[in-house]
Amino acid sequence: MITTIESIWEYYKEDLALAEEKINETLKTVAPAISAVGKHLFSSGGKRIRPFLAILCSRLFGTRGDNVSTLASSVEFIHAASLIHDDVVDGANLRRGRPAAHSVFGNQVVILVGDFLYANALRLANLLKRQKIMDALCTATAKMSEGELIQLSKQGNPDMTEEEYIKIIQGKTAILMSAACKGGAVLGNATQQEEDALASFGLKFGYAFQIIDDILDYIAEEKSFGKSLGKDLEEGKITLPLIYLLRNAENSEAEKIKEIIMAESKTETDLIYIQKLLEKHKSIEKSYEKAYAFLKEARSELDIFKDSMEKASLLAISDYALKRRK
Repeated sequence: MITTIESIWEYYKEDLALAEEKINETLKTVAPAISAVGKHLFSSGGKRIRPFLAILCSRLFGTRGDNVSTLASSVEFIHAASLIHDDVVDGANLRRGRPAAHSVFGNQVVILVGDFLYANALRLANLLKRQKIMDALCTATAKMSEGELIQLSKQGNPDMTEEEYIKIIQGKTAILMSAACKGGAVLGNATQQEEDALASFGLKFGYAFQIIDDILDYIAEEKSFGKSLGKDLEEGKITLPLIYLLRNAENSEAEKIKEIIMAESKTETDLIYIQKLLEKHKSIEKSYEKAYAFLKEARSELDIFKDSMEKASLLAISDYALKRRK
């Protein structure tokens, strides 16, 4: 059975192409800025993890077709809109190694395009006439905004707890992945048990995915990562590696770390200092262990399903999340 991530993408390329067609169709409007920003955003080479989860969870029950591509594109629009708005809020200059949309088109234009994407995501989802899907996507959209606001309120606060961090990444990443999986199950007319299992898979997978993203901010190769290394530290974002580091650092080290976190600007020397301490106190390894624990829980949610290409693909995606380097 095919299990490498590249071969899985190839195997489902027709399903992904249908979702891409739906995305491109929606971007053809009378407002040229929407098409321009959309082209910039959707041609950046993202893996389309969220729509792919929706496709796989639908196909787990033998469901394909227009409704699935509608759900997949709806999920991707919500994700894309959140990225646009987040980059404006964070002042990020890069997105996947390319200039962020707001740095090319300006804040006013991209914020309005983000609003357009959110609105059309829910318009498309409404066409499915499945209240459970609407509920899941509306809840996800609300919690995503809530998560970003909580993160903003905790910016530069070295006393942030692991529990608060998990709450933030639930909104930032995990809740939309959960909604994508749940939506696919609903389209597949899954039982309540199956629906709950896939929603839980998506949530736990999402936790792990974001933890690994936060780890890579400190250790990835900058060229492949697609954004400046140490960007989270520069913005005062407290992620799991830092939380674990502050928990295990010596008192003098912890005081220095807190000074760096709360400083208005950070230097390359500050980043190198933090990186050395992360290595010394094995904070990266501990963060990977947490991500692996979430992935292990996620994978166990699939135990109720019989073996299939779709189940194998979901398991392979979880392996990809743990091993990715960008």
